[in-house]
Amino acid sequence: MHKAIYPLLLAQFLSVFADNTILFSVIAMVMQWPQLPGWYVPALQSVFLAAFVLLAPWVGPFADQHPKARVLIVANLVKAGGAGLLLLHVEPLFAYCIVGVGAAMYSPAKYGILPELASHQALVKANSWIEGSTILAILTGMLAGGKLADYSVGLTLGGSIFLLLVSAAATLLLPAGIRRPAAAGWKPVVFAREIGIFLAHPRTRFAVLGGSLFWGAAACVRVIIIAWAPLVLLLHSAGDIAELTLFLALGIIVGAGLAPRLIPLEHLRRSQFPAYAMALLIIVLGFMDTIWPARGALFCLGVAGGLFIVPINATLQELGQKSIGAGGAVAMQNFFQNVAMLLTVGAYTLAAARQIDPIAALIWLGGLLLLAALLLMRRMPYR
Repeated sequence: MHKAIYPLLLAQFLSVFADNTILFSVIAMVMQWPQLPGWYVPALQSVFLAAFVLLAPWVGPFADQHPKARVLIVANLVKAGGAGLLLLHVEPLFAYCIVGVGAAMYSPAKYGILPELASHQALVKANSWIEGSTILAILTGMLAGGKLADYSVGLTLGGSIFLLLVSAAATLLLPAGIRRPAAAGWKPVVFAREIGIFLAHPRTRFAVLGGSLFWGAAACVRVIIIAWAPLVLLLHSAGDIAELTLFLALGIIVGAGLAPRLIPLEHLRRSQFPAYAMALLIIVLGFMDTIWPARGALFCLGVAGGLFIVPINATLQELGQKSIGAGGAVAMQNFFQNVAMLLTVGAYTLAAARQIDPIAALIWLGGLLLLAALLLMRRMPYR
């Protein structure tokens, strides 16, 4: 791997850390407003995800046409702008959507640069490092954000802006990278055509749909836990909920670390087993009513998730680099994944508005995930 992987790890760690301190700042703000309806937190998640879906035809080509290191800087500045709007007490739904715009720009450049820094043999390992450091950033960002936001939302948001600026500075150490000329035509039409080309290949189709399955379930679990933890485990502060999700994040780090050894690119079909385990563990979580068994279930769920998503990401980046461009492939992956997240979070938002029990929501989610994984594996080629 190219030595520039190290400044990339630092830059993306700081950026993702800041993303999560911003998230828990918003959660803390909402929890201080008891008059808000129960659908408001899922709606916040939805406006963030909508940016990935609506901007997908543009952010992928933008990452491929420009030096990806510079795209990362611009994306960090956009996220800092969204955090600044929150600091100025602008409507959280709008301000957090701006943070989502920056995140939508950041992802294709972050993952798209990996095939430029790692060979075929090292690509799963590079993804493992990126995924592990990302989850570590989520973990520490949630803990720090939850604790600091309970103390001062303004201080937390100010710190987030500072970290995003430091991340942008660290990105200056990355090589400019490969530029890819833009395809002629209106971007949404070009994007739709590239979707058809990309999904015609069985392995890329599996990677896109499998990643969508993972992130749709993960986003829904994350939102359900915000309602489930106070009801079942009697956790009522942003900090307490952040500590609970610590075990999920630790599990993903462990699973991401094991993935290069257990599921190399040549044995992608093995990813079906952690997919089934994820579904069963979500169902098991629905029957937990004490803190330590719940933490254990979340840890195992994270291990399965890390094992599942790392080889899928590596497959998509490598095949994307050889066809429509790594940035475009990641943007397409983000499009499908965030459509899946919007659908699952949106479905739970409607269910929450109808007073569904979060325990029942977890059991239903696990059952649907198991069914979807079984159907997906029927179409997965053996080679």
